[in-house]
Amino acid sequence: RIAGQFAKPRSNEFETKNSKTLPVYRGDSVNGIEFNAKIRTPNPTRLIKAYNQSASTLNLLRAFTNGGFADLNKVHLWNQQFIESSPEGKKYEQIAKSIDEAMEFIKIIGVSNVNSMTKMTDFFTSHEALLLDYEEALTRKDSINNKWFDCSAHFLWVGDRTRNINGAHIEFLSGINNPIGIKIGPDFNNTDLIPLLDKLNPKNISGRISLIIRFGIDNIDDKLPKLIKIITDNKRNVLWLCDPMHGNTFKTKDGIKTRDFSTILNELIKFFKIHHTYGSYPGGVHFELTGNNV
Repeated sequence: RIAGQFAKPRSNEFETKNSKTLPVYRGDSVNGIEFNAKIRTPNPTRLIKAYNQSASTLNLLRAFTNGGFADLNKVHLWNQQFIESSPEGKKYEQIAKSIDEAMEFIKIIGVSNVNSMTKMTDFFTSHEALLLDYEEALTRKDSINNKWFDCSAHFLWVGDRTRNINGAHIEFLSGINNPIGIKIGPDFNNTDLIPLLDKLNPKNISGRISLIIRFGIDNIDDKLPKLIKIITDNKRNVLWLCDPMHGNTFKTKDGIKTRDFSTILNELIKFFKIHHTYGSYPGGVHFELTGNNV
């Protein structure tokens, strides 16, 4: 989501403050967060602004990644000043030092192509396939293989509100060839899983479907093994990801949503242990990051 998350799924249609009711904020591609009638009125020109801002961000990232910003020889420059004195910062420096030593060794023994391998990186973009008007407008048929792709992102996902098997979002995703993520929270009905996979991945293609688990520390021990058994018994090819951010959210006294680091870490540990216990493969993790000193 590095090029922006401009649409927000909401549970309520309206928001009320001081006896005044307005449409709820649905993300900057729809309306504004300020609480007044003009800003909260949906404006289609916002879709174009969101598109242009995303494109500009991606072009900047391409320039960075192709221009040596991800060069492993600059690993020490990646450190953030505010964590330098923390235990995490010290551990990072140890890792950076070992990377330096490995790079020096590679240069000494004269491995070919080392510069191209270590100075550039690939990256891929992702967001929730939420606003179908936007997604459909950016869907194209590949002229070589005649397959349809949604060009708004490489990887698209559906969440709790959009994964209804009879809904428009699942119907749309079933017709494109992008890799698809399905977010699965504690309220997920396990009987929906195989029908969803039948709809989105009828040929059981490896890499097509990622299951993004967001159970939270209190639910993962009970719910994840049951899902693994369903996938194993039905011989389905899925990639398992753990999202330890959303299932562990709580509000501070000031009403700010946040997460506790130790809870995030503990859910990740449980995720890996459960998969190893049941002979399954933990394929990835989902984090949300900020450049702010939090």
